[in-house]
Amino acid sequence: MAHKPHRRPALAPSRPPRPPARKVTVVIPCLNESRTVAEVVRFARADRLVGEVLVIDDGSIDGTPELAEQAGARVVTSSLLGKGESMEEGWQHARHEILVYLDGDLTGLRKGLIRSLVTPLLAGEADFVKAKFTRAAGRVTVLTAKPLLKTYFPELADFAQPLGGIIAARRDLLKRLRFENDYGVDIGLLIDATRERARIVEVDIGALRHESQPLEALGEMAMQVTRTIIERAAEWGRLRLSFVRRTRERESETRLRQGHALKRLQNVERLALIDMDGTLLNGRFVIELARVTGCEEALNPLLDNAILSPVQRTRRIAALFAGVPRHVFERVARDIPLMPGAVETVVGLRKAGYRVAIVTDSYHSAAETVRRRVFADFAVAHLMKFRRDKATGRVTFAPAMREPAKCRRHRLCKLNVLHNLCEELHVTPAQVLAVGDSENDICVLRGAGNSVAFQPKRPSVRDAAKHTLEEDLRGILKLLGEPVPALSEIREMNLDPENAS
Repeated sequence: MAHKPHRRPALAPSRPPRPPARKVTVVIPCLNESRTVAEVVRFARADRLVGEVLVIDDGSIDGTPELAEQAGARVVTSSLLGKGESMEEGWQHARHEILVYLDGDLTGLRKGLIRSLVTPLLAGEADFVKAKFTRAAGRVTVLTAKPLLKTYFPELADFAQPLGGIIAARRDLLKRLRFENDYGVDIGLLIDATRERARIVEVDIGALRHESQPLEALGEMAMQVTRTIIERAAEWGRLRLSFVRRTRERESETRLRQGHALKRLQNVERLALIDMDGTLLNGRFVIELARVTGCEEALNPLLDNAILSPVQRTRRIAALFAGVPRHVFERVARDIPLMPGAVETVVGLRKAGYRVAIVTDSYHSAAETVRRRVFADFAVAHLMKFRRDKATGRVTFAPAMREPAKCRRHRLCKLNVLHNLCEELHVTPAQVLAVGDSENDICVLRGAGNSVAFQPKRPSVRDAAKHTLEEDLRGILKLLGEPVPALSEIREMNLDPENAS
């Protein structure tokens, strides 16, 4: 019998060794945080992505370094007092290439927080991660950082916590950033990361609790944050009047698109939409503006031109005012006489529970001025664009005039404003009062639950409304069964149009 050769069993195909798991360093700058530091250290060490917890101590005298070490942290004494120096020494001493910075006074940390922060970095989708968290808004953030960012760094103004110290970043980026050694460090890092063209993302980490600070400390913090932002703005060449003016224009356009005024309104039960020209104003804004600027002859063929669409007509009229200074728009809107009873009517409606909006086909700069004159809550109007405080002649149409497109007859319509506001403020058309005088008010007069044609220019306007008034706007309050406030009473109410909403 032939002998069969012995065969070795086939070997399983070899697998390449798994790459070692990428670890991160958690850096915790500390100064006298004995009440919370151990909890923060243990929280960080519990995450399997964390290779080390590094506490940089600023010479604490309350036992912070000892408690941190007992909890499992590696403790390094900073070479110089100050959070910025501690943060910089953090990346210098770190053993890993990805760093997470946590504050030593945090409580209520959510499981998975560290993983959420570093995931964009590990996935190669970001270089710098800023934590977004829920808590009572800090006074320095709201009153100092946000306004300055909107002015000089509008691209960063939407970060929820620009002064927050919870970040994650790559070491090679941190090496290129400047660490301010005071309260300006966190906003400085955010601005510098932007300058380095880093990919910055914001990650929501839930709710957090911080130790509150006394007012004196907040004042010092505000000063240091202000200095950092102003210095960076100077370095970027943004401390120029022209840049500030451009920022203001962009902010105006953003407010128009995002319905900024609506965010300040709460618990709206009834809404009043009132036309401006010929209703609140005893005149028409563009006619008076043309008279003041010498454009009457050019304006006349465009007014109420049936051949042109409303969009074409609005654009051509806007072009007439190219070069007119902003203050002229505001002065004209301030000087046109109000209709008798305009102020008493708006205030009376507000006292009766209405939120009052001026809705006009005119320009927002004019509508805002009139809003302040009559103490209305907000205004919806088209935006004349300005450059160096002079009109460009180009106009941005109010988004609420277009969307949602409820009107089938007009591309831009006040009826769309009605439905837009109903959706945003959670009211129904039945809860809306509309007041107007001309053909461009017909759709909204028909769509509102209650409507008034005030001194209507055509019979079709009268027919579209449920009521007609020929004499005085205060008749609206009488129709509603509401009292008419006296002007003396309004003055006593000390109404502030800036806070009308």
